Amino acid sequence: MSNETNRQQSFSRRAFVLGGGMAAIGTALIGRMTWLAIFDGDQYRLASEKNRVQLRLIPPRRGWIVDRTGKPLAINKPDYRLELLPDQVGDIDIALARVRQVIPISWDDELRIRADIAVQPSYMPVEIARQLDWPAFAAANVQLSDMSGLQPVRAFARVYPDADHFAHLLGYVGAPTPEQYKQQKDPVLIFPGFRIGKDGIERSADKALRGTAGARRVEVTARGKVVRELETRSDTPGETLKLTIDRDLQSYTARRLGDNSASVIVIDCETGDVLTMVSMPAYDPNIFSTRVPSALWKDLQENDHTPLLNKSAMGLYPPGSTFKMVTALAALEAGIAPDSGVRCTGAYRLGNNTWHCHSRRGHGFVDMHTALPKSCDIYFYAYGREIGIDAIADMARRLGLGQKYDLPLAGQAAGIVPDTAWKQKRYGKDWNVGETLNTSIGQGYLIANPLQLAVMTARIASGRAVMPRLILPQDKATPQFASLGIPDDHLALVRQGMYDVVNAGIGTARAARSPVPGVTIAGKTGTAQVRRISAAERRSGVKRNEALPWKQRDHALFVAFAPTDSPRYAVSVIIEHGIAGGRYAAPIARDVLTYLFEPELAMKALGPIEAKMRADRDARERLAAAAPPPAVPDTMMPSWLRTDNLILPPTFEIGDPDAPVEPRSDT
Repeated sequence: MSNETNRQQSFSRRAFVLGGGMAAIGTALIGRMTWLAIFDGDQYRLASEKNRVQLRLIPPRRGWIVDRTGKPLAINKPDYRLELLPDQVGDIDIALARVRQVIPISWDDELRIRADIAVQPSYMPVEIARQLDWPAFAAANVQLSDMSGLQPVRAFARVYPDADHFAHLLGYVGAPTPEQYKQQKDPVLIFPGFRIGKDGIERSADKALRGTAGARRVEVTARGKVVRELETRSDTPGETLKLTIDRDLQSYTARRLGDNSASVIVIDCETGDVLTMVSMPAYDPNIFSTRVPSALWKDLQENDHTPLLNKSAMGLYPPGSTFKMVTALAALEAGIAPDSGVRCTGAYRLGNNTWHCHSRRGHGFVDMHTALPKSCDIYFYAYGREIGIDAIADMARRLGLGQKYDLPLAGQAAGIVPDTAWKQKRYGKDWNVGETLNTSIGQGYLIANPLQLAVMTARIASGRAVMPRLILPQDKATPQFASLGIPDDHLALVRQGMYDVVNAGIGTARAARSPVPGVTIAGKTGTAQVRRISAAERRSGVKRNEALPWKQRDHALFVAFAPTDSPRYAVSVIIEHGIAGGRYAAPIARDVLTYLFEPELAMKALGPIEAKMRADRDARERLAAAAPPPAVPDTMMPSWLRTDNLILPPTFEIGDPDAPVEPRSDT
């Protein structure tokens, strides 16, 4: 009996403990459920909503870039793509196998995809294919919708209708870098296929062109398949950017330059509008907007004509005789009478050195009225020495040399306008007279870019401190430029000299005479030496440019304005290693200015020029095909170790500033 009683008591205790435990657990569960339902309910309802509803970005359409008349320079077109998100896709091998069943991808594409996955952060999208046709895009939407991390994307691709004619000016677009995303924290930067400005105006005006992303709320299954669209907020396209550039003039100028390594800039003297800024050769920005083939990139880097360099803003060149207007204005301001002159015998002695004129026989008596048309070096040596380097440098800066302009162009080169203070700061040495002689004719330490030379010409033509601009203001107001403070009679004398350079019988640029009735051109030729000439060569005779390798030939320059009676347009032309300004650069300036006044006449003259350039190109290609292939070195270094393939501005071997300047032709 006692045993039975003990068993009952033991069972009752166990039942009580077990029941109490179950009650405690039940109470805890009820309490937890109550807590989750009441206090954490909003949080979990939000999480549930996120699982059921996704917020998907709508990338903004990039703003157009148009010319001054509204003609498109950079536009967008629909682009169907397939993107992969590594942090969502899981097994890459399985994902690529699924993709191959729908869209053919080559072995090279697969290597590229795997390489991108390896080097990019996992949250950054990797492009599998772009520019899909509609059937392929539709198949990807249907057959890959159940696989996380594979996203068919309907986006817009940037298109540049005129390709290389505007490459250096507009730049191109490309995928954002991880560093840019970390800095800006903008989710649109990791959206598949989204592009931002990488160079030129595309880069400098990226914020205005980018626009604002939209979004759409969609209901999805657990596998991410879209069930229905709930709500959409449209994107806000980027602003349309209107440039001062004239598209037709720019394209004509690029065609006129052909295969030359050159720059042409045209500025409106009244408004400062840059109507043309061409740098050739160039690249196709439509290719740069995607992935540049390695072979093409190598060719662009190794090309001695530097197609990746914007010569108009980044190229630096000795201005040569185009600088003589600066020296002339400085001499007039210093009190040199226009009728004062020197006798040019073809040589100028200073100490034990001799500086030469381009005319070996000399020009005879030369005053300021004839010094510019004849481009007599001896005249500018004499009066440059008399007024001194500081007066010349001050006038050069007033005319726009040695400075950068407020333009949406990265990498502008300021150049050098040397004076006594500059040399003391740079080299810790005093300035000497020989350096003044070289600077007075645009050589020595002096270097400038084509944009500065165009501004210099516009200021001489107008007498005002013209400032260039590339973006048209919305109010289209004409800016008011301050006076340069140069007396009108001084400017008139120099303008007359530039008129005679082209239109007088003694001028060095008769090839630049305008074919347009009633329109005359005023200009100045320049030929800039880029190599040292040894004493032995001086004794045996200086080699003609045509007999030298291309890299050792002189640069050809020409600056001009038109019409001469009421200056409206200023132009600068620089042909790298173009031999002579009057012979090769001046005709290009003539044709470009002709297009502004009579486009039909200019186009008619372009036909034979392009035909000759094609024939010359074909001849060079036949010669290159017949030549033996270059020897391949036994040892190849990794491309990332190389230092000889960097794209840098053109460099010039400037000789001893005290050394005499050799004879050269401005014609």
